[in-house]
Amino acid sequence: MDFPKLFVNLKKIRENAEKLLETLSKLNIELVAVTKLTLGDPIIAKTLKDAGVIKLGESRLKNIKRMIENNVPGPFQLLRIPMPSELEDAVLLTDEILISEEKVAYMIDEIAKKYDKNIELIYMIDVGDLREGIWYEKAAYTIEKVAKKLKMAKIVGIGTNVGCFGGVLPTKENLNILVEIKDYLDGKLNTNLKISGGSTVTLSLIENNELPSKINQFRIGEGILLGTDATGNRDIPYLSQDTIILEAEVIEVDYKPSVPVGKIGRDSMGRIPHFEDFGWRNRIILAIGEQDIDSSGLKPFDEKLKVLHASSDHTIIDYTDSNKKYSIGDTLKFHLSYGAALRAFTSPFVKKEYIKNA
Repeated sequence: MDFPKLFVNLKKIRENAEKLLETLSKLNIELVAVTKLTLGDPIIAKTLKDAGVIKLGESRLKNIKRMIENNVPGPFQLLRIPMPSELEDAVLLTDEILISEEKVAYMIDEIAKKYDKNIELIYMIDVGDLREGIWYEKAAYTIEKVAKKLKMAKIVGIGTNVGCFGGVLPTKENLNILVEIKDYLDGKLNTNLKISGGSTVTLSLIENNELPSKINQFRIGEGILLGTDATGNRDIPYLSQDTIILEAEVIEVDYKPSVPVGKIGRDSMGRIPHFEDFGWRNRIILAIGEQDIDSSGLKPFDEKLKVLHASSDHTIIDYTDSNKKYSIGDTLKFHLSYGAALRAFTSPFVKKEYIKNA
C-alpha cells in the first residue's frame, strides 16, 4: 500500500530556507527554522541544517527528542509555553525557551541550578492576538522584576506571536510596542535583548520596508516548508510551493445528485452540511479523510476539480468541469494548506517519500 502519500521535495525546502537566510541575514535577523509542521522530521531537520540554519524551533519536546536521537544538532528553541510537568525535560533538551509566566521563569531557574545549566528565555508579550504572552501594558515592569531574580536562567529576549489565534496581522505599530519595551528593559537591566517578533506573516513587512530595525529574530516554518503565508492569505512569490505534495487514490467514480436525498441531520464529524443544487454531477471518492487531512485545505493540481466535503475516511471531489477522465486507481495531486499539511504529517496513515534532487 503506497497511498495516500506525501512527496517531500528536500531540494526545494532547502532552497526556500537558503533564500530566507539570505534575506534575513542582510538585516541581521536570526532565522529559527520551525519543524513542528513535520513532527520534527529528522530528514527535513537535517536538510534545514544543511541549508545553513543554526537554530531549530519546535513546540513539542517529543519532537526535539526525536531529532536529538537521530543526530540532528541543536541549538533548539522550545516554541510552546512549557507545561510545568515537562520543565525538567525542557531544560535538559533545549537551549532557548519561550515563556509567559513569572512562576514558570522561577521554576525553570531552579531546575537550571539543579543541573548547573545556563538556559535562555524569551519572554512573550501579547500585543493583541490574545494567544500567549503577558499583556503588553504590564510587560516591562514584570519582566524587569523577573530578570533581576533569576540566577541560572537568563532572559535574553522578548517576543510576540500574531496571526495564530486572533488573526491579528503584524504591523509597524504593534511591533514598535516591543521596541519600546526592549529599550526600557535594556536601560534598566544593562542588556541588549533580542526581539523575536517575526514569523512567516511578518515577511511582508520586510518586503514593504516597514519592519522596525530592532526586530532581530524570526521563527519561520510555513514559509520554508510550504512557501505560503496562511495569515496573509498568499503564496510567497519568491519561494517555492512545490515542496510538499499529497497524492491520494481514487476508490469510486460515479454520477450522483449534488444534494442528498432525505432528512438532513449532522455529518459524521458533528457538522451541519450545506449543499447547493447543481443537478447530477460526476464525483470521485478518495481514500483519505478528516483523520488524515483538513479537506478544506486541499488545493487540486487539476484546477477544475472541486473538493466538496470529507468524512473521517473519505473525501468527495466533483470533477464534472474537468477535461480529464478519472478511473478507479488513479491518483490525484494536491498542494496543501498549513492545516492540511499539519494533519497529514500527524497521520500515521499518510506515507512520506523524500525527493532529494528534483
